[in-house]
Amino acid sequence: MNHATMNHSDMSMQASNAPKKESPPMDHSKMNHATMKHTEQSGAMDHSKMSMQGVDKPENARDPHAYSDGDTLHSLPFYHNDSHNLYSLLVDRLESVTTTGNAAMTYDLQAWVGQTYNRALIRAEGEMQNGKSENARTELLWAHAITPYWDSHLGVRYDSGSGHNRGWLALGVQGLAPYWLYTEATFYVNEQGRVAFRTEFEYDVLITQRLILQPRIEANFYSKNDAAHGLGNGLSNIEAGIRLRYEFRREFAPYIGVEWASVVGNTANYAKANGNTVDETRFVAGIHFWF
Repeated sequence: MNHATMNHSDMSMQASNAPKKESPPMDHSKMNHATMKHTEQSGAMDHSKMSMQGVDKPENARDPHAYSDGDTLHSLPFYHNDSHNLYSLLVDRLESVTTTGNAAMTYDLQAWVGQTYNRALIRAEGEMQNGKSENARTELLWAHAITPYWDSHLGVRYDSGSGHNRGWLALGVQGLAPYWLYTEATFYVNEQGRVAFRTEFEYDVLITQRLILQPRIEANFYSKNDAAHGLGNGLSNIEAGIRLRYEFRREFAPYIGVEWASVVGNTANYAKANGNTVDETRFVAGIHFWF
């Protein structure tokens, strides 16, 4: 079951016909996205109908801007019979991060429980350094399907680790943009009136059926300076990296990669004042798994 791909028709069918045997090997040629922040699914992308550079597009070619094939949420099968309880856990990144003279452990996971169109979702991301939690973000959200490929999110976020702990109200979306670009975009408001915005993009490039190259970018924005947490207004930080993973099974894939991280603006000024680095290159190695 894959909440982030928003392929709800497939999910309802799977729930009502729940097979007891192991799923067949994944056919990447029919995937809508290899990762999709939950389980991989087949059947969403038909490469045989996609236009190619230098070739006239056939009349029945799939339009990447109409990747739901014209389906609306209410037209999907079993929309009015959403009574199956489902669950999933995806650990998208569990990795060792190495920089010059420093090492840490980073995690990025999602878990949900509920039915096809309404679910309780937990998102957690952070790092562990010298046995201590640093820059941890935990969100408890209500996820509601608004289209076959998009969910809306409403809930709370709690930050812990460095600086004072704080809470936020969260409102955002998660799903697949055209061309199968995985997207998260969330606004946050806290009790001090500060507003934050976080966005993340991922895309899977299939080298073979099992070997996958994944570019990833994440950025955070804040409306006000926050000296207590070393955060400046505007664009605060950006992370851009690329990871190469090998899927021994759909549910288990080790990977290696490299990532560039930078803080900018007033956040960079706070970092320099505290003797911290502003830009760094990170080498990562970890595992991606789900069930």
